[in-house]
Amino acid sequence: MAKTEKSFARNFTGCLTCVQVLNIMVLLGFMLNYALRVNLTIAIVEMIYDEKDNQTMAAAANLTTHMNVTEHPGHIEQTRYHWDTKQKNHLLGCFFWGYVLTELPGGRLAEIIGARRVFGYSTLLASILTLLSPGAAAAGFGWIVALRVVLGFLLGATWPAILPMASKWIPPMDRSKFMSNMMASSLGAAITMPICGFLIAHFGWESAFYFTGIIGVMWSVAWFAVVYDSPAQHPRITETERNYLLKALPQDNNTKGHIPVPWRAMLLSPPVWAIIITHGASVFGYFTVVNQLPSYIESILHFNIKHNGLLSSLPYLGKYLCALASSVLADSLRRSGRLSTTAARKLFTGFAVGLPGIMMVVQAYFGHDRVWSIAIFTLALTINGAVTAGYLGNGLDIAPNFSGTIFGMANTLSSFGGWLSTYMVGELTKVHNTYEQWQIVFYILAGTYVLGALCFVTLGSGELQPWNSPKSPAADEKREVQPLNEEKA
Repeated sequence: MAKTEKSFARNFTGCLTCVQVLNIMVLLGFMLNYALRVNLTIAIVEMIYDEKDNQTMAAAANLTTHMNVTEHPGHIEQTRYHWDTKQKNHLLGCFFWGYVLTELPGGRLAEIIGARRVFGYSTLLASILTLLSPGAAAAGFGWIVALRVVLGFLLGATWPAILPMASKWIPPMDRSKFMSNMMASSLGAAITMPICGFLIAHFGWESAFYFTGIIGVMWSVAWFAVVYDSPAQHPRITETERNYLLKALPQDNNTKGHIPVPWRAMLLSPPVWAIIITHGASVFGYFTVVNQLPSYIESILHFNIKHNGLLSSLPYLGKYLCALASSVLADSLRRSGRLSTTAARKLFTGFAVGLPGIMMVVQAYFGHDRVWSIAIFTLALTINGAVTAGYLGNGLDIAPNFSGTIFGMANTLSSFGGWLSTYMVGELTKVHNTYEQWQIVFYILAGTYVLGALCFVTLGSGELQPWNSPKSPAADEKREVQPLNEEKA
């Protein structure tokens, strides 16, 4: 089995280095991560029975089951369900119930047993559940809700799991660029929407789940065949690449025990809280803009953005391109010695989180205009992509041994951002859905963004923290000679 796997890896990646293969698989993995998440958002439009499509509302009232088969002009015959608006929102939101539970455990588990298994098995099981989604919906509303909760539970572990792998595979001066792969999730959403829309129109809503589920299983097989937790474990890696990585990234090959998390030192560390607070502020702003943008443009600007697929995809595409460009620039500036790691992280975080805050103030004054609104929202999300060169991978700088745990703590807090932003907008606009009420939303977003940027600029650091190796004084001395966040070219 090992021989076959090794042979497959060689055939599949013959002309690429193992680091390049890892970059490609992580990029595709995060694209898939969002594809498995947003497929329901697209499919649910056709899953729910629309009374307007029936000949009379009276006929619908006589239905005794929770579903029926309908056929519409230009559409294929397919099953639809009698779920009301409350059930629809319930189904769309239940993903985060499971998602928030595994952020911290997922990061820590990856530090202990390796990201290969955590990221790989989580995605594989999530893909299988996706294939079972049509059957769960047919079984009843409770079944599809339960499935989405478990799906969130599995995918929640994937995000923090990738940082421990980066600490063993990616040289310090390339880490910003590697972190930009996480922003491929936005690219995945932008690509999944039109593809699934096409499939649904021609083959029914079930095809959205089958397509993304099959792609997920295929990716998982490839992941286990070509990705390993460290250069020392990889069966295909050349001696040249292995020696280079082991020299650039001194790794503890002792697997007798794992370093316990220094919770007290970590929770009292200002750089850790800088990451947590800034991440929470940034994601809160992102969720508010992405989730509420269609509603705002429809209700205030009286323009339905859902009919413009290109416009809907622009923020996602822009965010990924900005993430990639800023990461390459940050790594270049650090490698050349023009900026220290600390200076680079603060500069790009201030740009990526602070500037959108200023733009929200502009939105409060010019948001009544359709063109200005769309331009400001798109630009704000695009600029926010530069977080990959800022705080997003900062845990790798300050404590690579616990980078998964730190990211898990930050993402746990930020996961509440989606719910909190929806609640905030709902409370502010439920009585008077006016531009004046939305101005309050924009000012809150501005304050949140600016607070996050100031927090990181004040408390953030790019220096390796002494508690990163609390049980190895000798290792600490060695790291002082060649620190993981070394600034040399």
